[in-house]
Amino acid sequence: MGIIVDYKNVDIERAEHLVLQDVTFQLKSGEFCYLVGKVGSGKSSLMKSMYAEVPILSGDALVMDYNLQEIKRKDIPYLRRKIGIVFQDFQLLQDRSVHSNLKFVLEATGWKNKVEIEERIEEVLEQVGMANKSYKHPHELSGGEQQRIVIARSLLNKPQLIIADEPTGNLDPETGYQIVLLLHKLAEQGHTILMATHNLQLVEDFPARVLYCKDKHIVEK
Repeated sequence: MGIIVDYKNVDIERAEHLVLQDVTFQLKSGEFCYLVGKVGSGKSSLMKSMYAEVPILSGDALVMDYNLQEIKRKDIPYLRRKIGIVFQDFQLLQDRSVHSNLKFVLEATGWKNKVEIEERIEEVLEQVGMANKSYKHPHELSGGEQQRIVIARSLLNKPQLIIADEPTGNLDPETGYQIVLLLHKLAEQGHTILMATHNLQLVEDFPARVLYCKDKHIVEK
């Protein structure tokens, strides 16, 4: 089992304010892990540090062989292509169909072959159970359906790591359960999943490894 994320004694700062300190943990290939903590405890900062949006102040931080302390600006897009990001607020382009949303991302990340683009869009929609919704616009979909499209979007470039930041935050409990089940299924297919949540009921109902953000530290119980 390969190690996808390897943090050793990492300090993370935002706006000259120390958010997390002495963070040490690993995530392995195909592992599902929850990141739990109160609002403002540093969950988002930790996740953003993994795709080089928030800088590492000190320590050793490796994400899929990229050293986040030394990563060059020109390499950041290549790191990000290996990471799928699932946002709480969807961030879909409202003026175009599901198909066009996904096509836009593929073209923006260097896909050129029209046949391969169509095949990949079909594959990811199939993976998330949305194969028959590609013609719809986001506003025509329920919250749960939109989040499935967001997960499909995160899968487009076959990422090893999927970071889901409160993916059930805007969904009703039943729909949230379906999304968590889908993320667990993706872990079984070999993706490494790190999911931030403050919904402890979900953690209880779908058990997995848990990292806690508390008092500027990451602890595991």
